[in-house]
Amino acid sequence: MAIAVKLDDLLHDRRMTLTDLADRVGMTLANLSILKTGKARAIRFSTLDAICEALSCQPGDILRFEPAHAQRERSAAASKRSASR
Repeated sequence: MAIAVKLDDLLHDRRMTLTDLADRVGMTLANLSILKTGKARAIRFSTLDAICEALSCQPGDILRFEPAHAQRERSAAASKRSASR
């Protein structure tokens, strides 16, 4: 996905564990782990709001758009469509 999650960096900077964050925002450790590793396909604004409040940050501090990665995904999807025809 072209959106990278920088949650690990923020937690490190604030000397906070994922477990601490999970307790503060009321999420399961498993769901936060999915988000942290970049495996999440979506995030609710309410979740983003809770994380930003707990970490005293802005959404842009957590999420980053990586255009080069987006281009590779589009190329791979186009190749897959061509191969299936």
